[in-house]
Amino acid sequence: MSKLSHFTFGENLRNLRVEAGMPLRILASRLDIDQSTLSKIERNERKAGEELIGKISAVFKIKAKELRINLISDLIAYTLRNEEDSIDVLKVAEEKLEYLKTKKKSRK
Repeated sequence: MSKLSHFTFGENLRNLRVEAGMPLRILASRLDIDQSTLSKIERNERKAGEELIGKISAVFKIKAKELRINLISDLIAYTLRNEEDSIDVLKVAEEKLEYLKTKKKSRK
């Protein structure tokens, strides 16, 4: 399991930046985004785009896969956070993923 798994993408990004002793403006510059945009991402007020994954990976020497998983899991968690049966939904979604993967393989 990823060390980033229990925190949101934004929280993880802020933690990485702080641990590296990097000011917000420096990271924003390295990611080629506006400082206010980065601040909103860190506060979970704005979602990061897939295009930032590679840049963040390079800056902090973290596998892009780990960051991508953290980002996508945020999307799922935020979608299901108010669902009473969220765990059941996840279980059924997992079964559907396996079905779709099997179906895709059989087409090849």
